[in-house]
Amino acid sequence: MLLTLIAFIFILSVLVIIHEAGHFFTAKFFGIKVEEFGFGFPPRVFGIKRGETIYSINWLPIGGFVKLYGEDEAGGGKITLPNKTDHKATQEELKRAFYARPAWQRALVILNGVIMNTVLAIVIYYIFLSLSSFKTELPLLDPNFNFVGANQTVNSQILVSEVVPNSPASKAGITVGTALIAIDGKKISDYTNVAKIIDSHKGEKVTLTLQNPSTLVKRNVTVIPRINPPKNQGAIGIAFFPMQSMLLTYTTISQKIFSGITYPYNMLVYNFDVIGKLIAVSVKQHTLAPISQSVSGPVGIYSVVGTVVHIPNLKERILDILNLMGLLSISLAFFNILPIPALDGGRFFFILFELVFRRKVNPVIEGYIHTAGMALLLILLLLVTVSDLGKLFH
Repeated sequence: MLLTLIAFIFILSVLVIIHEAGHFFTAKFFGIKVEEFGFGFPPRVFGIKRGETIYSINWLPIGGFVKLYGEDEAGGGKITLPNKTDHKATQEELKRAFYARPAWQRALVILNGVIMNTVLAIVIYYIFLSLSSFKTELPLLDPNFNFVGANQTVNSQILVSEVVPNSPASKAGITVGTALIAIDGKKISDYTNVAKIIDSHKGEKVTLTLQNPSTLVKRNVTVIPRINPPKNQGAIGIAFFPMQSMLLTYTTISQKIFSGITYPYNMLVYNFDVIGKLIAVSVKQHTLAPISQSVSGPVGIYSVVGTVVHIPNLKERILDILNLMGLLSISLAFFNILPIPALDGGRFFFILFELVFRRKVNPVIEGYIHTAGMALLLILLLLVTVSDLGKLFH
């Protein structure tokens, strides 16, 4: 639990701090006053003031914010509008106010958070792919999807779909999502024979060759199948299912040079392609189950981190953490640039409106729109968290 919590906070902190640092340093470069740099959302746990900026830790550890002077309160970590009786700004303060700056400066301040997360994802994936010999494998949920910038090979895998707590498999460190490659050195191609082969070794040591589907790291584990296992648990306490996968390899110089860019692009587009198909299934079947199973919030991410940090092989563990961080970073960049009120994309939309129509939206109206957007995002977060808790306990 402690290891999972530390890893979760570390991953989230890196993503949030990098994102907010993009806003922070760009604002500082243009001389805009930064009132607060916060990790998490209020209420505040504690804060330290250095110079003119408060650096704070807040109770809701699901993001962060940079509060700029002259920026409406919504999206700055609060959901209340400024009090009209607030202190009147001096001319010197007005010069440093966010809203008083040219549109192009405000746009750069807003966009640099997204840019920083994109750059972080690219750097992470260069490291990830170089450590994995420029090879990785993805579950092939859409056989018609075309990945760009890499060689593609379709494979069949036998994946672990369930591990019973305190079973021989659990004690051996086998985790859900791992691929079974061989038993006692003999390659397994038909998943229907797995249970029979394991049952034939009851009471004896048997060696399973496992492979991480994304990092392709292989390891051997030794288990002793139980002679009289509990009902519906099987001899070693695991269940399997067959799945096709796509092996991506980067062999040419140009493929390797651009792999840090093409891979996160592929991951992002592929994930949304799959989500789009799940939405179509949900509409056709008149149920939200397919969508709810594919979307996760902080609790779902925490659960994934818990699985990753308990992987026995150190290299495999590091690669999976890098893979997770890269996916979260590029997803955060994409989600933030969407024109949703209270997010970076929503604020950027109002700046574009100003550039096109040569006039600003009424600040009070914009503030109310961002407030409503923040409220809806918090409601959505609550619903996703309830769904994550249900999946976790189930």
